[in-house]
Amino acid sequence: MKRLTLLLAAALLGACSILPQSEPLDIYLLPATTLPAQTQRVDWSLRVNSPVSNQLLDGTRIVVLPEPGRVNTYQGVRWSERTPQLLRARLLDAFQDDGRIQALSNEDQRLQADLELVSDLRSFHSEYRDGIPSALIRLEVNLVDTRSQKIIASRRFSVSQAAGDTSITAVVTAFGKAADQLSRELVDWTLAEGQRVAQ
Repeated sequence: MKRLTLLLAAALLGACSILPQSEPLDIYLLPATTLPAQTQRVDWSLRVNSPVSNQLLDGTRIVVLPEPGRVNTYQGVRWSERTPQLLRARLLDAFQDDGRIQALSNEDQRLQADLELVSDLRSFHSEYRDGIPSALIRLEVNLVDTRSQKIIASRRFSVSQAAGDTSITAVVTAFGKAADQLSRELVDWTLAEGQRVAQ
């Protein structure tokens, strides 16, 4: 019996050595620049929902289009969380930095809010143009009155930012700059549309 146990253990150890080793991963946060704080305040609340997305973008892989019509992902690297949650966190940070909306929440917290942002993430990938990658983010946004469920404003945001070179670090930096610009535009638009309804 003892000999059989030793043989089984040896077989298991041998089997482990032939399994492919898992690919080493570098995990990237989405870089962000703090928005300038504003002094005025609004008296309404906002819920920022995670964008819906297609299956390709609803994961942690960093997507690249090396040529038109061909989709790939960067090997050995991942975002720190799924792309819709990554972008939602960036947008919430932007609203908090701005400071005009004090009452902020997201859909996970199940809190009542006056208005909510419902969005569809159409693009969150890099694509090559003349040999240089650019980060592209496209977001279709609806601002919704939560009581009536009426859409009070809609807008498509589209931002592209060229990377400094072809390295993954430069591409991630480009994503951060693109997300910063989109965040600034979306915060200002949301405040303008929300105040128009509140008056």
